[in-house]
Amino acid sequence: MPINDDAVIEYVEINGEQVPKIVVPAEITITHKETGKEYGSEKEAQDDVDNPATTTATHHIRRDVLVKVALHKILEGVIGKV
Repeated sequence: MPINDDAVIEYVEINGEQVPKIVVPAEITITHKETGKEYGSEKEAQDDVDNPATTTATHHIRRDVLVKVALHKILEGVIGKV
């Protein structure tokens, strides 16, 4: 089950000016390389590593990140339409 992180626009202050900080949506999938087990969170994967009843080690955990990037209207004013 992928973990979704939806896009948001935040504003940060740089040199006294409010500047948009764009966070793009990302989908993170955490799996066990050998068994194919998919974890629902970082904590669940770490618990499996920490569990002495399993042979899971840190190097067995794989993280795939899918980042979806699109031209945002705020940027169109800077670079123009593509």
